[in-house]
Amino acid sequence: MDTKHYTEVLIDGRIYTLGGTEDEGYMQRVASYINEMITTLKRQEGFTKQSAEYQTAMVELNMADDYFKAREQIAQLERLKHEMEKEVYSLKHELAAGRTSRQAASAGNASESKKNAGQTGGTVRTGSENKE
Repeated sequence: MDTKHYTEVLIDGRIYTLGGTEDEGYMQRVASYINEMITTLKRQEGFTKQSAEYQTAMVELNMADDYFKAREQIAQLERLKHEMEKEVYSLKHELAAGRTSRQAASAGNASESKKNAGQTGGTVRTGSENKE
């Protein structure tokens, strides 16, 4: 069972105590992400003139947008990975087939050479064997 950790984070000028199984660094990064989102939206003209509910909804919508875009990117990367794995598999089999063909060709050439050597018409004699 995971240990629950508590940490204080600053979000939009307010201190919150968060509890979770993640470490403090992770919770601080999440709070930082939220602060960046709020800061970005506050820079847009007229955002701060809207109601608190509207501002909160815009932060949530932008975060959801980031989330769904990240999920789509993950799905695209997984599809690409799958296609690349299929290509690697295909190339490995192509390479193995090429090696097998070359080995068979080499073995065929070696036996053909031996066969041709036997058809040269006999034994080669050295000069010392021809003396009578």
